[in-house]
This record gives sequence, C-alpha cells and structure tokens, in this order.
Amino acid sequence: MHQLILLRHAKASPAPTGMADHDRPLSEAGRRAAAGIGQAMRRAGLAPDVVLVSPALRTQQTLEAAGLWDERPNIDTLPTLYMATANQIRDILRGLPETVRSALVIGHNPGLHELAGALAGVTSSRPELIRLQGGYPTATLTEFLVTTTWRKLGPGAAALQRLLQPGDLNLV
Repeated sequence: MHQLILLRHAKASPAPTGMADHDRPLSEAGRRAAAGIGQAMRRAGLAPDVVLVSPALRTQQTLEAAGLWDERPNIDTLPTLYMATANQIRDILRGLPETVRSALVIGHNPGLHELAGALAGVTSSRPELIRLQGGYPTATLTEFLVTTTWRKLGPGAAALQRLLQPGDLNLV
C-alpha cells in the first residue's frame, strides 16, 4: 500500500499586465495558508518520500512556505505538472517506482480536483466526499490510501483518508 497526498497551490496574487500566469507569486494570505497546511501535515504525521511539484512560482512557493519536513524528501520539479489534467497527473504517478511509499503532488486545478474526485469515487454520502464535490479551493489537501501498485492507480484503487482546506484551520 502507498500514500498519495494531493495539494493545490496556495492563493496567488493576480498577474499584473504583462506577467505570465506561470510567474504569479503567492499572496500574503496564500503564504499563511501554505504554512498552516504544512503545520497540519506535520501534526498528522504526513511525511512523503517524494514530492512532485509544478515549476510555476506559486507551487514552488507553496512547497517552501509549507516548510514540511525535518528530513527533506526527494523533490522533483516536473514541467508536465503545470496545468496538467487529471489523466496526466495519474500517468505521472503510475510511473513511480514501487519503492516510493508516500508521494505528494503540488499542482493546479482543475486537474487536481478532478483526480481527487475520480480516486475518491464521489458518489458516497460521506461528509468529506460531499465537501470534495463542492470544490477544491487553493491550499486544499487530500490524502489517499492507495490499495494497489502505483502502475494501477485509478478509480477504485484509492481510499480518501483526509480532506483539509484552509477554512478548516481558520486560515482564511
């Protein structure tokens, strides 16, 4: 079994005229939310072996602001994660070696929300699944227990363990 953690980047500042979307930095509220989610991850004992992160400035700053680990995991910045679809993210995860016990993906919507929904099978009436159906705001984290090999990751192969949003931590 494996652990999969999906984290949408924290709130970014609007892009001024002429700035590429890729270069948008976190807002001050985004920095606070990323730090709060990082603290919540540490309290919950979430310590991934591998972090897969988009090269966008806001995802890189989310990783930095979260300040997640005493022992630094293997961090891979993957250009293919920038605005990746759910299927693209799933395919990246399917390529992980089986020796990776826990992986964290820091990326963007709508891909992360769609992947989380597909993995969770949002047809249940569990409160966290209903919340997941309602959206995936910035700095949202979902944790899944993957019950198969990475190669077979898909619907029915993971169970939602945790859904954390900044509002849960009074960070908004």
